[in-house]
Amino acid sequence: MSLNDQLTTDMKTAMKAKDKVALGTIRNLKSAIKNSAIEQGGADTLLDDTAVIAVIRKQIKQRQDSITQYNDNGRPELAEIEQNEVNVLENYLPTQLSAEEVEALVAETISESSASSKADMGKVMGLMQQKTDGRADGKTISQAVMKALG
Repeated sequence: MSLNDQLTTDMKTAMKAKDKVALGTIRNLKSAIKNSAIEQGGADTLLDDTAVIAVIRKQIKQRQDSITQYNDNGRPELAEIEQNEVNVLENYLPTQLSAEEVEALVAETISESSASSKADMGKVMGLMQQKTDGRADGKTISQAVMKALG
């Protein structure tokens, strides 16, 4: 089942269960996916799972930024709402790689690509993005690559 189909099914389930947080979050996500599809190819375009995962990651990042802002400004109740939405969104991401797995992949990729300095970071990052296929966020990968390239 594609992520789009899974989202539709989960939205129906949330409606029946009267789960306002899940329902609102999924509706917002479906809207963001539709907007991304329109930007990429028009109203009839359907995004593949990889593109949907990218949209989900973007939505999570936006909410994490909001959580930081709310906490900094003394609004923990709003930060909690955003965190609940992050929890719903994370259910749609593939199982994340551990830090050790990312470091092992980085070491393998560096040896495959013969990278030797930070100047080769772009090459390594491109290969890592392909290898991780959404199972690790870019910030984690970037930090591991920078650490490995010294």
